[in-house]
Amino acid sequence: MTATATSANTAPVRIDLAIPEVFPALLKASETIGSLGLDKKLHHLIHLRASQINGCAFCVKMHLREAREDGETQDRLDRLIVWAHVNDFSEAEKAALAWTEALTELDHKTDYASLRGRLRASFSDKEIGALTATIGMINLWNRIQVSAH
Repeated sequence: MTATATSANTAPVRIDLAIPEVFPALLKASETIGSLGLDKKLHHLIHLRASQINGCAFCVKMHLREAREDGETQDRLDRLIVWAHVNDFSEAEKAALAWTEALTELDHKTDYASLRGRLRASFSDKEIGALTATIGMINLWNRIQVSAH
């Protein structure tokens, strides 16, 4: 057997089969979060950026397609990875993307208070809650998908 061969011992766990009650609950949570009124384009940018950071190729491909379907431009999608260095994104989007990165790549040195201040310049507490829940949910989905790599 080669080093890359998969045995029953190293095969990915099919969470949908091993604990089937989890996926319907996660889908319901995703649906609830999606109903909180977050702008669709921002929702897609958050999902895509977190998926890029997490290295989830399946999710990147899916979120690119969904973003395009909802009218996101290819130019902005191409520059999402360098969002902080270009003028393609509004200040509100940049604040949300900074929050996305901070909650995706946890670092004890992150100044969450200043990030929340930046968010509050554009979003209500309810909207910040929706952003936070959206980021948490995509990170969960990414980790489940990446665990099958």
